[in-house]
Amino acid sequence: MPVKPRKVPMRMCMGCREMKPKAQLLRVVKPREGEAHIDRTGKSPGRGAYICAQIDCFKKARKSRSLERALETKISEAVFDQLEASVQPPTQEG
Repeated sequence: MPVKPRKVPMRMCMGCREMKPKAQLLRVVKPREGEAHIDRTGKSPGRGAYICAQIDCFKKARKSRSLERALETKISEAVFDQLEASVQPPTQEG
């Protein structure tokens, strides 16, 4: 009997609104008690929202406040600074 391939979990990026594999995205989580923070393991309990590791998606998500709407809370500047440090700068095409 052949082995079924595992289903890849997909999540939507709050910046570009594209569905991508969960493992390629950064997760911001809002636990029941406490502040929103970056979830590097992807397993912290709480409401989560995802963003691509691209600076363009980060800027779109921050400007449109889509992360804050998805998590139903205000996100502190410190969390946005950590997220910005985690994303990749735009690629130089030339």
